[in-house]
Amino acid sequence: MTSRSSCPCGLPEPYVKCCGRFHRGEAAAPTAEALMRSRYAAFVQQDEKYLLRTWHPRTRPSSVDFDPGMRWTGLEILATSDGSAFHSTGTVTFRASYRGGSLHERSRFERVDGAWVYVDGDFAE
Repeated sequence: MTSRSSCPCGLPEPYVKCCGRFHRGEAAAPTAEALMRSRYAAFVQQDEKYLLRTWHPRTRPSSVDFDPGMRWTGLEILATSDGSAFHSTGTVTFRASYRGGSLHERSRFERVDGAWVYVDGDFAE
């Protein structure tokens, strides 16, 4: 992905100025939604280090298994609850589309040492 391309998270900013800065560790996602978007972009980029770094220690797997045939095509945020600078927890409900289907999840996030991390999620049809 070039630095001029719009970010895979769905926002119009170039990847390098949007989720790329989180992936490179230059900034931390300020909200649960921003973390959700950056994690989606990390799945698109297959950035295992970022995904593991932003996973809650109590639910973090030892590795991320990427499906080499998976082609993510878009992210739609359906709802958010809490997850701002004033909260310690938050949820983001989203639909992530891929070639041939979509994934619908309600994800839970918490702050650990001041940074938002993904805890877990419930899948929906």
